[in-house]
Amino acid sequence: MCELLGMSANVPTDICFSFSGLMQRGGGTGPHRDGWGIAFYEGKGLSSFHDPRPSVDSEIASLIKQHPIKSHVVISHIRQANVGDVCLENTHPFSRELWGLHWTYAHNGQLDKRVFDLPLTHYHPVGTTDSEYAFCWMLGQVREHFAQPPEDIAELFDFVQHRCDELREMGVFNMLLTQSHYLICYCTTKLSWITRRAPFGEASLKDCEMTVDFYKETTPNDIVTVIATEPLTEDETWIKLSPGEMVVFDDGVPFPR
Repeated sequence: MCELLGMSANVPTDICFSFSGLMQRGGGTGPHRDGWGIAFYEGKGLSSFHDPRPSVDSEIASLIKQHPIKSHVVISHIRQANVGDVCLENTHPFSRELWGLHWTYAHNGQLDKRVFDLPLTHYHPVGTTDSEYAFCWMLGQVREHFAQPPEDIAELFDFVQHRCDELREMGVFNMLLTQSHYLICYCTTKLSWITRRAPFGEASLKDCEMTVDFYKETTPNDIVTVIATEPLTEDETWIKLSPGEMVVFDDGVPFPR
């Protein structure tokens, strides 16, 4: 299985601390050696980095770990391949355009062969993973159903949840999805989240010797939510999602506010 990492924040925030823990699981403390990727949003703009090598050995991952890229929304993924070769085109997260926005998605789990029978319309995979195929199908379904963004954004979230429920019937489907502002998180087996806000304290990573005092790194108004397959810190209380549960974050806060 792969592992996911996401962030939603109300102010531009770097993910260096959490990513430092995740990258160790990509061939160091974990078996996810088959590539990694990360996507950052700056407004509607998207910066993404991908590498088919293990993140623990990747010079690009080391750069991300050390360089504080500020973003409101981040999605990252480390891969343990089950469908598709180990190559650049099969590394998550995947992105496509809809409504003039970059949509980004990453998936943890394995879907059975029925997923490849789902009809594709506007979007087609570049690689050979079940994950990217499911993304192309889902986003195509959204585009078919909503020619424009719905006035009530909750209608979109309900529609996405129903499509996730369909995919869940085909296997394990843990997912992170964003259109640059909202971060949609769907759980089949493992997904946890934590929101950090004032009063801030210290946190220590499980996978490497690294501790941060968030009080020194933040302002009293900051709200930062981190989502991960497995909790990344050993001294904080993470909230586990239930199978079939979906939560959407808006500037670090669960939607609706």
